[in-house]
Amino acid sequence: MANLRDPGRRSLLKTSLIAGGLSAGGLLSVDAFAQGKARINMQLGWIVGVNQIGEVVAKRMGFYEQEGIDFAIQPGGPNIDGVAIIASGRYEVGQVSSSPSIMLAVSQGLPIKCFAAGAQKHPYTYFSLAKNPVRKPADLIGKRVGIPSTAGILLRALLAKNKIAEKDVKVVSVGADMTPLLTGQVDVVTGWLTSTTAIKVLGPDRVEMTLWDAGVRLYALPYYAATKTLETQPKIIEAFLRATAKGWQHVRANRDQAVDMLVKEYPNLKREDERIAVDVMLDYSFGGAAQTQGWGAMDPAVWQEQITTYSELGQFTARTPKVEDVISLDALKATAAARAVKA
Repeated sequence: MANLRDPGRRSLLKTSLIAGGLSAGGLLSVDAFAQGKARINMQLGWIVGVNQIGEVVAKRMGFYEQEGIDFAIQPGGPNIDGVAIIASGRYEVGQVSSSPSIMLAVSQGLPIKCFAAGAQKHPYTYFSLAKNPVRKPADLIGKRVGIPSTAGILLRALLAKNKIAEKDVKVVSVGADMTPLLTGQVDVVTGWLTSTTAIKVLGPDRVEMTLWDAGVRLYALPYYAATKTLETQPKIIEAFLRATAKGWQHVRANRDQAVDMLVKEYPNLKREDERIAVDVMLDYSFGGAAQTQGWGAMDPAVWQEQITTYSELGQFTARTPKVEDVISLDALKATAAARAVKA
């Protein structure tokens, strides 16, 4: 699967330009719900992988159809500004890799809100080797840390959270490849624990320190929609959440079958790798708050914590948003029973 990265503020300048002049024209597709079937396009910020296995299964099992939804996944890529697409109303639902993208967009005036979280903890991880391990934040002192340019803010947040001076860590710019760690160019590389294809080259001696365990609590795979969609079409979002939760619950109980469905839908994926990845992904999807509040749950306190962290790091160039500006819990509350985690 793709080795995902938090896009940070990469596309926010472009998306902010449309903030003042959005039309509601794209919302017409969800009006069809009243006549029988609504079209839901889910715009991704990347290519499809195991992170969307619940949606793929829900579609192939007919769960969306049962909710009156004609569902389609719209893959993303480096030249696709998913936040702008959703904010403009062109498509109905979006998903980005990491929660900061949502709050940064909102801070610049984009009319979007997050309504559910696909992963209860962020899988972003700092990888090292057993011969030179980084098991806790303090171990980063004096180390060469290889990161892509978009991940610089994550490292800064980690260092600030643990009161480590930035000058005590040497940052080396690398791509998604893990090889620099194996060749000794760096002492640490980063990636997602769910990116099993990418990280398997590190072998069994790899040491993992997750961003979450290091004190920076971000959500991964947040679902979001235009504020107008959430306000005027709440039943659509609720129907989408019920069907999607059912898809993820089916994956949890039928993992081999689910991976078969994913690979059949997207033949470019390697079944062996995705089968390993789905076990890791499900731990993030159904752990934490999801155990008691159901799949998709999110905690306003976690959002406030990350807003505070990013504010302290000077990431909000326009304004610091409030939690209620960034998230809506209405759909989660309305679908609580359908999303409950089954034993």
